[in-house]
Amino acid sequence: MATVISEAVEQLDIVIIGAGISGIGAATYFTRELPGRSIAVLEGRDDIGGTWDLFRYPGIRSDSDLHTFGYEFKPWRHEHAIADAHLIKDYLQETADENGVTQLIRFRHKVVRADWSTEDALWTLTVEVTDGGTGETTTRLIRTEWVFAATGYYKYDEGFSPEFPERDAFGGVVVHPQHWPEDLDYTGKKVVIIGSGATAVTMVPAMLTGPGAAAHVTMLQRTPTYIMSMPRVDSMALTLTKLLGEERGYAATRFKNIWMERAVVKGLRRFPNAGRKLIRHENVKRLPQGFDVDKHFNPPYNPWDQRLCLAPDGDFFDAIKRGDASVVTDRILRFSERGIVLESGEELEADIIVTATGLNMQLFGGMPIVVDGEKVDLAQSVAYRGMLLSGIPNWAMAIGYTTSSWTLKVSLMCRYFIDLLRHMEENGYHEAVPVPQPGMEHRPVMDLASGYARRGAPFLPKQGTTPPWRMSMSYQEDAKLLRGPVFDEHLRFSTRPVSTVGSEERRTVHV
Repeated sequence: MATVISEAVEQLDIVIIGAGISGIGAATYFTRELPGRSIAVLEGRDDIGGTWDLFRYPGIRSDSDLHTFGYEFKPWRHEHAIADAHLIKDYLQETADENGVTQLIRFRHKVVRADWSTEDALWTLTVEVTDGGTGETTTRLIRTEWVFAATGYYKYDEGFSPEFPERDAFGGVVVHPQHWPEDLDYTGKKVVIIGSGATAVTMVPAMLTGPGAAAHVTMLQRTPTYIMSMPRVDSMALTLTKLLGEERGYAATRFKNIWMERAVVKGLRRFPNAGRKLIRHENVKRLPQGFDVDKHFNPPYNPWDQRLCLAPDGDFFDAIKRGDASVVTDRILRFSERGIVLESGEELEADIIVTATGLNMQLFGGMPIVVDGEKVDLAQSVAYRGMLLSGIPNWAMAIGYTTSSWTLKVSLMCRYFIDLLRHMEENGYHEAVPVPQPGMEHRPVMDLASGYARRGAPFLPKQGTTPPWRMSMSYQEDAKLLRGPVFDEHLRFSTRPVSTVGSEERRTVHV
């Protein structure tokens, strides 16, 4: 399609990139607490929801309870605490509509480049705007004082799919969950799902449910994963809501779940062997008698070295118990015309192969970030308080928890962001950038052993080993850090250059 370059330059106070759960939450907080600021939400796709609109594979749902995954300011009303994607998207749309955020969202606005000018203390965003009717693309420029990047951490247009030997020999259909075809019919078909993460654990029972169910689904894994059952309906939440009312009941449930989740994570990490035994015991109870639990459900790592997978009401285990689903732990030798040949010599027959092999990590949509003409190498940046990045002024990122509900951290980040902007306004500052300590020890910003985290580590920012440079995974720790003093000796503030006789000066303040 033709590309037209617009000469008009718009200026805003805050630009939020992304209209997913982080972006809609941020826009709500900012419009409430920063009245008078000009704000826009730029969304590259044509609808809200982010993850919950992009992924269309069978059974797509949350892996966290919605009382903590939802916003603190908007009660989750559905009885299902573990919710399907369409329910989450409806919740996000309601939030946007009720808080005046919908009118701030600009769809089909893809930010493809960001340039910071120290002289102006402004970002210039290059935005590709696609007309929904003609498909024509216009390139526009938007200048803004702050960018809040709510873009998630994976590549939206490409999932991770390793090269399988003789893949083209397979006579059936191969599909990645991130690119699920709407017209894919798996009724009565034999399906093999490669992978053992949350996506695979979700899809196995989902593809065996309803009138269009598959004949049999096999989960083929190279390495087992910890899987725990959890009630889909939180009966205590329903009781608290009935006794205390909707808002207080929601707040009480949220408080309960935050502390329960923290206790579980902390307990499993502190006593990994006991955690293994407990999870194994629960798995044995739900699986058929004589099932080889130690082969298929005994990971070589400790609980929470990687994220645990949830099976709402034990649906994954029920499918195995009925005989509709099976688990195979082996390595792939090659694809064949009929399916997959394993290193053991076994051949798994399939009509459809699903490569649930993970994500490709990418921050900020992969756009170049340029500061005063120099392109920033994100791998050399260090995260400050989990949201600002060294070497990148006036830029915040929304990265939630990996061992807890994502949104819990985002809400704390938004509150800190608001306090930071108020502090800057009160003191006449125009720029804020964290400055790391020389020689500081670094480690990957995503401190997990998951495959996607390991693959993405060379391209992502780093974190330190102590606050405020450590990427905390504890809501309680972050509540103290992000609700405490706005600034410290690691955060540098400065003002725009001011004209003087025959020269320009810039006032820099280290605090």
